[in-house]
Amino acid sequence: MDIAIVSLAFLTCLLASLAAFHYLSASDLQKLLKERIGGKSNPSGGSYIFLKQYISKGLSSLGRTNAPQDEAGASKLRKQLQAAGYRTAKAPPLFAGVKIFLMASLPIALFLVHPTWMATAPATTLMACYVFLASIGFYAPQIWLRKKIASRQRKIAEGFPDALDLMVICVEAGLSLNSAIGRIGDEMKLVHKELSEEFHFLSLELRTGLSRQQALRNLSTRVGLDEIKSLVSVLIQTERFGTSVSNALSVLSNVMRQTRQHKAEEQAAKLPTKLLFPLMLFIFPCLFIVILGPAVLRVMRTLLPALSRTAGN
Repeated sequence: MDIAIVSLAFLTCLLASLAAFHYLSASDLQKLLKERIGGKSNPSGGSYIFLKQYISKGLSSLGRTNAPQDEAGASKLRKQLQAAGYRTAKAPPLFAGVKIFLMASLPIALFLVHPTWMATAPATTLMACYVFLASIGFYAPQIWLRKKIASRQRKIAEGFPDALDLMVICVEAGLSLNSAIGRIGDEMKLVHKELSEEFHFLSLELRTGLSRQQALRNLSTRVGLDEIKSLVSVLIQTERFGTSVSNALSVLSNVMRQTRQHKAEEQAAKLPTKLLFPLMLFIFPCLFIVILGPAVLRVMRTLLPALSRTAGN
């Protein structure tokens, strides 16, 4: 019965994978073979790139069945992927395909690693392992996506003060706001890559004719940081009321600097409380052993022989 369940699960996953790859077109493979026959040493960027594209298409085709069908779910997933730095249209189905692939491959990997245990394990334990591994494979990409978003937001927040100061300098030097945004995207490419990409994308949206307010709102939606939201609000208000951009940016820069200082002071105030438990669990016992250890050994060497003699008499 257990072997039948394992075989049925394996065949189901295998047929699902074959059905997903069945939708792939063979045009890329035919093109690669023609270029190989023509004598090109590195056709289409190399076989590695072709294999990567082929796997990407397979996962995308597999993920279309698991992609959110409603507009709210699809929009939420698209925004999360944009916040992580993946803006292409194939990112949502590819992400959903990775979830389905991991959900199916982890139980199969357990069967391949421990076939004897799978044959002798009880049915309840077997099904529990299948459900547990499938759940890990399904939810692990979502956890990874959240970690990726948090890491990217942290990097953007670290480079935002430099970008704001550079924007103030550019505007006070006589550049327009659009030119200052493009300059920030070019100048910060080597130091803060993630922030440079966001400003460069914002500059491209402005060049294509999108209104400045809409482009700034798109930036705020993509990043999702409070600092970026404050900058977007200030720039939209200055454009709406016709106030000076340089003065507004200078005030915002001072406010941001004070906010960062307050956050640093807050973290410093929390440090003694955070160090209390490591000190109690790891540092103090070691100190007690080092300080009291020799005294305890000396007492034991002195008192134990005397107690033994007294007990003998």
